[in-house]
Amino acid sequence: MRHNLYFRTIGIATLTFAMGAAGQEQPQSAAVNDFSEAARWLQDTSRQLIRDSRRRMDDGVAAFPPQAGAGYEAFWLRDYAYMLEGCPEAFSEQELRDACRLFVNSLRSDGAAVDCVRFSGAACYQPGYGTMGANPVADGGMFMIDMAWHTHQRLKDRAFLGQIIDRLLAAIQSAPRNPKTGLVSIDPKGYDRCPYGFTDSVRKQGDELFCSLLLIQADRQLAGLLTDLDRNAEAKRCLEDERRLVEAVRQVFWDDQTGLFLAATLKCKQPDIWGSAFAVYLSVASKEQASHIAHYFDQHYAELVQAGQLRHLLDGQYWEEACPKDYYQNGGYWATPIGWFVVALHEANPKLAQQTVIDLVRDFQAYGSAEWVLGKHRAVPNYLSSVTMPLVGIRRLQAASSAP
Repeated sequence: MRHNLYFRTIGIATLTFAMGAAGQEQPQSAAVNDFSEAARWLQDTSRQLIRDSRRRMDDGVAAFPPQAGAGYEAFWLRDYAYMLEGCPEAFSEQELRDACRLFVNSLRSDGAAVDCVRFSGAACYQPGYGTMGANPVADGGMFMIDMAWHTHQRLKDRAFLGQIIDRLLAAIQSAPRNPKTGLVSIDPKGYDRCPYGFTDSVRKQGDELFCSLLLIQADRQLAGLLTDLDRNAEAKRCLEDERRLVEAVRQVFWDDQTGLFLAATLKCKQPDIWGSAFAVYLSVASKEQASHIAHYFDQHYAELVQAGQLRHLLDGQYWEEACPKDYYQNGGYWATPIGWFVVALHEANPKLAQQTVIDLVRDFQAYGSAEWVLGKHRAVPNYLSSVTMPLVGIRRLQAASSAP
């Protein structure tokens, strides 16, 4: 019941977002002609939209919601982490410290991390402002680590890191895990919790691929943070956990029939396009698996991509249980995962990987950066993750092209 109410609200909100953000304009320039121009345009646009999104919370802390303009009326941990990953230079050091403290201080006594914090300071641990799922979102702890790691890369402040590190360890320990596999798992009994936030409408059950990949990334990041504090024994344990998880992902989720990873082991046990791309980006996929994924993306490109934006599943396929078909996360095309996608695609077709970025930027220049698109429908303009996250893959491609 709460689930259906949420999506009726989202449908209304999408219209409101479009109206509320009408005053926000992205940089105007001639259409890009090559990959380098597209990368520069995305970098410039990311910086501008991040600054345009800045809001002030009731306590004076600078918040950066997912959209430039009215619509997303809270500070989302996940989207903020993606802003930091794609364009960390857009923030001042004071903004970074304040935001990091805000999210760390919002951790629940059991270590559960938020989905978002309202501008009033109220913490929401489930999506839909606390309405979706019986328990906190499954990816919160991992994005807490991700946010703190990127903050530390900018600040390099060991004293500040020392003040928060034990809270970060509590956050990662709160991740719901299958004791047999170690993978992030969602209990099939009832509406337990939402998975990865960009599939929060999808009722995955059992071991879940994307959050397990996020946990691998978090283990690596925590190991680095702990090493910087000379807590080497704890760092070693994180890396041992990471190695076990990599092996588990390769064995549990791989589907030989399609040559992709599956999204979950029980409900929504379907080939996951985003998750497969992210597994390659993180070097979790074996070399053989990465090759299969790259060639799948190349061969099925037209069924996956619209104007440089990516579907969660192959065209014509829908989640076993999710929001309505051809809507949002169940048929829409998104820019957020394009950075991972082009890194994976690059092995099979480098030229097409670069062209994907060019097509994306040309679409943004013509119509603006939406949260997701389908045909002529565009939802939520000036969406930050759509412009910041492709940059992570673009930097990989640039490094590959300049390597001797």
